[in-house]
Amino acid sequence: MRHFGKILQLLAPYWRRGTLNIVFNIFSAVFAIFSVTMAIPFLGILFENEELVTSVDEFTLSMDSVRQHFQYHVSQIIINEGKTAALLFLSLLIVSMSLLKNLFHYLALYHLAPIRNGVVHDLRNRIFGKVLSLQLAFFSESRKGDIISRMTGDVQEIENSIITSLEMLFRDPLHIILYLAVLFYMSFPLTLFVLVLLPLSGFLIGRIGRTLRQTSLRGQRKMGLLLSIIEEALGGLRIIKAFNAEEKIDRRFRSMNSFYTKIMTKMQRRRYLAHPVSEFLGTTVMVIIMVYGSTLVLAGVGSLTSQAFIGYLMIFYLIIAPAKKFTNAFYNVQRGMASVDRIEEIMKVENKIVEKKDARPIRDFEDCIEYRNVWFAYNQVDVLKNINLRIDKGKTIAIVGQSGSGKSTLADLLPRFYEVERGDILIDGLSVKDYRIKDLRNLMGNVNQEPILFNESFFNNIAFGVQNVSEKDVIAAAKVANAHEFIISSKHGYYTNVGDRGDKLSGGQRQRLSIARAVLKNPPIMILDEATSSLDTESERLVQEALSNLMKNRTSLVIAHRLSTIKFADEICVMHEGEIVERGNHNELIATDGYYKKLHDMQIFS
Repeated sequence: MRHFGKILQLLAPYWRRGTLNIVFNIFSAVFAIFSVTMAIPFLGILFENEELVTSVDEFTLSMDSVRQHFQYHVSQIIINEGKTAALLFLSLLIVSMSLLKNLFHYLALYHLAPIRNGVVHDLRNRIFGKVLSLQLAFFSESRKGDIISRMTGDVQEIENSIITSLEMLFRDPLHIILYLAVLFYMSFPLTLFVLVLLPLSGFLIGRIGRTLRQTSLRGQRKMGLLLSIIEEALGGLRIIKAFNAEEKIDRRFRSMNSFYTKIMTKMQRRRYLAHPVSEFLGTTVMVIIMVYGSTLVLAGVGSLTSQAFIGYLMIFYLIIAPAKKFTNAFYNVQRGMASVDRIEEIMKVENKIVEKKDARPIRDFEDCIEYRNVWFAYNQVDVLKNINLRIDKGKTIAIVGQSGSGKSTLADLLPRFYEVERGDILIDGLSVKDYRIKDLRNLMGNVNQEPILFNESFFNNIAFGVQNVSEKDVIAAAKVANAHEFIISSKHGYYTNVGDRGDKLSGGQRQRLSIARAVLKNPPIMILDEATSSLDTESERLVQEALSNLMKNRTSLVIAHRLSTIKFADEICVMHEGEIVERGNHNELIATDGYYKKLHDMQIFS
């Protein structure tokens, strides 16, 4: 239960409401006790064995004094107005106590509602903030479906199990303690006997609950795999249909769904066991107390009268309800702790890309970018090996090479999407690690091979990440990117929704939209990662023209698959198995008759 404390830490901002909840729960319990104890004099009058109190001592703040003065007042009603009037008075008093009990119970829940919802709200914010802060390497090693499952299903499970149990965790222990205090006051030996029985029943309930957490953890993991299959299937539906693989994917889903169903059935059966077990144990304990208490009353041991014993049993019965709810809360917490464990795994992930405390601001790019003896590895396999590269301000450097040679990784290290393992990358003579991460990334614009668009309007996609932008600026950026014409021809112009991932647009249109986004940001450094490799000839011409507009007067790092698009580069670096094996301009590399010449000839031939 060590992680449960971290959930309780989220309650700290709500301590005022938590205090009010506890106070109102105490009042609710007190009036619940009064509403039951009022039955004792009622029964005494009814059975005609209640002694009349004709004189009282001076009132003091003690249970004996309160009881004596109350009995005196009831006795005066009986003497002056008769037993029927006394029974009516006690009946009205019981109803009044019940009204106050339920009023305070509602007030306690009133203040609990913002605590429950606020804790879940804060938990979601923390997890999402953590996920956004993690380095990209984490997501390349984790299933997206499992991450989504933790952020949705596991948080929901915590809300359904632990957070909904806060009412019972705040209220029921207080009620149990107050009821036990009254029972001790009424009969010390009988209550001592009760305290011996309760731990035995609690032990049996605990034995069942311990396995619930492991079963729930397995269930949550299977749900993560299920969501991964769904996410992959929806993302790759075109390929699934093209290869007639519907049956294969369906079998895979059905198999995983069957595993999940079996685990959840097992978990639900254990959960459902909580109520009958607690019901049976409560009834057994009640019968044992009735038998033992009756012997004490009949033997005249202590001061417990017959009507007081009935009142004792009624108060003990009040304990059973919160005890059963507390038991259910224990089961729910055990189930929810599996989700806490899974969320804690994400929260404990170390973010390797950390900003220094004394990191410097950087507003502009003045001189050059330098890769100095840079090494990088994925899963202990070197992807980049001793890279040395200088990019002067205003120059365009192109990176070419076979797939898997490390081109994209080289570009991703510059904005610190990944961290250099050995060596360093410098901007204007200082390591990128010395700059504020936000400032560093503000210097750069990215246009990727796969344009990433959001399910919003053209306007919001172009203005993404730029504050206080006008429609005039957005239109100007779209024109530079050759996107204005197809945008204004859409139904609502710049306020037309582009669909999920821009699926209402062609590949060329999506790419020009992402170029417009980079144009609006207006960064001094551009990173272009195979921005035209997946386009048809006409779209490529329009996108290439847009890229040429984008790269004017900027420092550019261009990763290219089609060599025809980078002939203009000031320098071309050829990568092979993580190393730069050739460098020079287009004509120099053709004359060298090396890797670049082979790539060039292959593309001409194709």
